[in-house]
Amino acid sequence: MDFAVFLPVANNAVNVFVLLGLGGGVGFLSGLFGVGGGFLMTPLLIMIGVPPTVAAASDSNQIVAASTSGTFIHARARCVDFKMGTLLFLGGIVGGTIGVYLIKVLRELGEADFLINVTYVLMLGGIGSYMFLESLEGLRGRRRTAAPPEKPSIYSRMARALPWRMEFPRSGITLSPVTPLALGTLVGILAAIMGVGGGFIMVPVMVYLLRMPMHVVVGTSLFQVLFTCVHVTILQSALNQTVDVVLALLLLLGSVIGVQAGARMSRRLNADQLKILMAVVVLAVMAKMLLGLLVTPSALVSYGGGHG
Repeated sequence: MDFAVFLPVANNAVNVFVLLGLGGGVGFLSGLFGVGGGFLMTPLLIMIGVPPTVAAASDSNQIVAASTSGTFIHARARCVDFKMGTLLFLGGIVGGTIGVYLIKVLRELGEADFLINVTYVLMLGGIGSYMFLESLEGLRGRRRTAAPPEKPSIYSRMARALPWRMEFPRSGITLSPVTPLALGTLVGILAAIMGVGGGFIMVPVMVYLLRMPMHVVVGTSLFQVLFTCVHVTILQSALNQTVDVVLALLLLLGSVIGVQAGARMSRRLNADQLKILMAVVVLAVMAKMLLGLLVTPSALVSYGGGHG
């Protein structure tokens, strides 16, 4: 029996169960780590014959559903800091807008794309390695809890000096709203330049710079990714007409099931287990980008627009 379904905008036929499986797998990662998963979904869709522009646009539509479902289940468990998520999202919108204009300037410099990719690989490699080693120490029980207090870093001193400090009860921290707005803006700039949603960058930022608990980080990141992808989906549909509704619905169905499983699994793992798994994902993304820099592509086609 042929289980292929015709995708009208993509203009080809794909097996239904392949699409449901892709949606479920990426949805599981979304619920587990709080990332959008576009950095995996977009190239996978291209591999099965979906045109790059349709893959990126339909993927953003699917992530809206996955993020909504994941945010709901994490919110029921009181693991979403809506105040923090709103500030990060607002900063991301500002940063994304700045990033779009920066792309024009940087591309006029010739080798700017290569320079950005190299910087990105180094940054992700550093973040992923630090998360992996720090979490491994925690799992082995070797964390230096009795070590003498270190001198506060320059970042810590700057964050404490900022005005209008407010409490974030769900995260159990007190800081100035300027901090998440500024960090959200920086991640937004980087995400716009690299063509990703930034979830896998935002998670380490929330853990190590905002000092939020890992279980609150996952739900809050999904909340932020949700609104980012709503914005992208509306633009893609209105301006480019590249959203394939049939493809998006099948991915959506799989992702809603997968994200529920991932969200439940995330609550069963401790913070160090979650962070070490997240580190593996970040390092995998870094390896994929490094491979893209080292290997000559078979076709000179750019398909940026994932929502990591």
